[in-house]
Amino acid sequence: MVTVIAEAGVNHNGDIARAEAMIEAAAKAGAEIVKFQAFSAAELVAKGTSTASYQRANTGETDQAELLRNLELDPRDFQRLGRVCRANGIEFLCTAFDTSLLARLIDAGMQRIKIPSGEVTNTQMLRRVSEFGLPVILSTGMATLEEVRRAVSVLQQSGAGEVTILHCTSLYPAREETINLRAMVTMRAEIGLPVGYSDHSIGDHIAIAAVALGAVMIEKHFTLDRNLPGPDHNASLHPDELATMIERVRAVERSLGDGIKRPAPEEEGTAALVRRSWRAARRLEAGAILAADDIVLKRPADGLAPDFDLVGRRLQHLREADEPIRAADLC
Repeated sequence: MVTVIAEAGVNHNGDIARAEAMIEAAAKAGAEIVKFQAFSAAELVAKGTSTASYQRANTGETDQAELLRNLELDPRDFQRLGRVCRANGIEFLCTAFDTSLLARLIDAGMQRIKIPSGEVTNTQMLRRVSEFGLPVILSTGMATLEEVRRAVSVLQQSGAGEVTILHCTSLYPAREETINLRAMVTMRAEIGLPVGYSDHSIGDHIAIAAVALGAVMIEKHFTLDRNLPGPDHNASLHPDELATMIERVRAVERSLGDGIKRPAPEEEGTAALVRRSWRAARRLEAGAILAADDIVLKRPADGLAPDFDLVGRRLQHLREADEPIRAADLC
């Protein structure tokens, strides 16, 4: 089954009550996992670092450290969020930009580790993450195939659990022409690991297309209010839109089937009515030697199949016009 991660990210805007409400909304929408982000702006960003273009466009903020400082949650809050997740029957996940937070997050109930796109080339983090031996989700925005390959190699050699790769475009929102969904297929073929998609596009149609291309995991940002200030609200779904996306993901998933080309059981009755079989073109007497103009192919398929050669065969029963010709009618 495709795993759906409802990405709360920093869309709580530093408000723990809003974060709790987002957990409840994600669970109600049908997501398996709800994900937050854990970081200290002071530890993550050097002073004077400018915001990324999408951050600046979405918030007007030019100082990245200042932007992120306003979006932090207290590390003690994650125990509380973990409890709310358990109460709502949804898995708790949190991207830890600071590996010193990992043990605390795991203690809060985190069952796997998410590595954000910006850390794909951070070998030190990859090795530290691997020490926990948990399954890893690796986002790959901004990365080349070779960078992804190297990151996976470091994780596997350092003891990480099962690795799932998420194709991603690190733009908020990501325009359709920047998404390159076929790269997901390429990574699966070249690296040989499960591949999913972290979607930053507007709407849900790209995520649904990713499922059709074989994504095993979909991550999608959501928000309680797209009018809130912050870098990610603009590319996020409302909870009702998230629920609709999940319903569509499940529908596409069901439609994929097992890949074996065969009729559905419900098609058998239709096939009998819309396929043709040999029938008498006019009244044919018993003993007649069949010529090409004596027979015609018409629906339904209750006579001999079209690939049966009747020309030159002798009838042993009278056949009226349009009656089927069956094997028992031939000498």
